[in-house]
Parts: sequence; C-alpha cells; structure tokens
Amino acid sequence: MTRASLDKQPREVAAMFDRTAKRYDLVNTVLSLGQDRTWRRATAAAIDAGPGELVLDLAAGTGTSTDAFTMYGARAIACDFSLGMLRTGVARRGGSGLYGGGVRGVTFIAGDALRLPFKSETFDAVTISFGLRNVADPAQALREMLRVTKPGGRLVICEFSRPPARWFDLVYSQYLMRLLPLVARLLSSNPDSYEYLAESIRAWPDQAALAKLIHEAGWEKVAWRNLTFGIVALHRAFKPGPGAARPGDAV
Repeated sequence: MTRASLDKQPREVAAMFDRTAKRYDLVNTVLSLGQDRTWRRATAAAIDAGPGELVLDLAAGTGTSTDAFTMYGARAIACDFSLGMLRTGVARRGGSGLYGGGVRGVTFIAGDALRLPFKSETFDAVTISFGLRNVADPAQALREMLRVTKPGGRLVICEFSRPPARWFDLVYSQYLMRLLPLVARLLSSNPDSYEYLAESIRAWPDQAALAKLIHEAGWEKVAWRNLTFGIVALHRAFKPGPGAARPGDAV
C-alpha cells in the first residue's frame, strides 16, 4: 500500500510518509505555490521561542519546520513516527542514521503523538504543523501534548482548514480533488499519498470545531487566525498555570 486510508492506522500513515520522504519538502513548496514558507514563519512567530526554552515539534518530518524555532536561542526536538522522514532530515544536516543526537541545533527523536516518549511538563511550547490531521485520535494527541507541556506553556497548531468564503472553498475543493493529485504524480516519490492528502483535508473539521476540540482536551485561551484565505488556520492555546494568561498576545 502506498497511501493510508482515512481511518489513519499508524503503521499505514508511517509507511506512507516513509515512501514520501525523499521529495516531500519540494512537492509541498510546489503544491502550495511557495506558501509553505509563509506558514512556517507564522508558526514560528506564534511560538515565539527564546533563549533557554525547549520546543517540541511534532510530526516534524524532515525538520524543515523545526529549524525556525532555534533562530533566537531556543532548543528544539523534531519528533515524528516516520523513520524515513527523520533519517532524511538528519542526512540533510550532514548526519547519518537516527541516533537522537543534535544536528545543527535540532534533536531528532522517533515518537508517536498518542504516546509521547517524554516526561510530563518538559516543554515550554509544543507545536504540530499539518500533522494532527493524520493522527488516529486527535483528542488523545492533544491531551498528550498537554501532559508534556509545562504549566503556562503554549500550543501552536498549523493545519489545513476551511476557507470561510464559499466561492473560494468551492474553487479550492476542485484544486484539491483534481489538480493536486495530477501535479503530485509528476513530482512526488509517492504520488498516491497526495490523494490521501486531498481526502483528509476535506474530512477535517473547520476552525471553530478544532478550537472546541483543543479546549475540551484541557487547553485554555484558545484562539485562531486564518492564513492564505483560510486554506490554513493557525490555532494557539495555553496550558493552565502560571504564565498562561498573556493579555494582548495575538496568534
């Protein structure tokens, strides 16, 4: 099987991304018309990680998103359950294999979002970009993220969403279901995975529904803003505890 089904069995999803790893970042840049870079910058700004802080980047893939969190002195861990993606990220940084060590400021660790291999209250911030949609139980993943975050720490989720303008949503749907798979067949090392991508995006809840799910998992002060006309939404929340209330903060 070269793609996962929408019931998102972990072995299927991991195998699908293992086969996709080689050209994953290139294909994403082409399919998003370069907007993936804008989305990464917005996520890093919302995390706002500084010196002495530790950031967990879940579903980090090759670590492309993780690099941005170390720019201002924070440490970051790139965690994913696709060994193929992680090994590709390590190799691009001049490392070899997958050993958990730091490579140019980023530590790569294999792990499942539903059973994170970290102690409780370890991280100042936890983030996941375009990965929560691929988890079999998003609510459980959000609870695990809450567990490993320090009191007052923050969560930032960057994920595909629903454009609020109906006409644009209809145009976008046609792009997802027709054009995206065709382009992927020309560029991707595993084009079938992009059929899953299109289907999983359309099956994913909208901005308000995801915010409700985050709140129900125990996070507070949940807010979101749309990026690129609502194709993507950036959600941020805080773990209850000292420092959680940050008046004036914008997502």
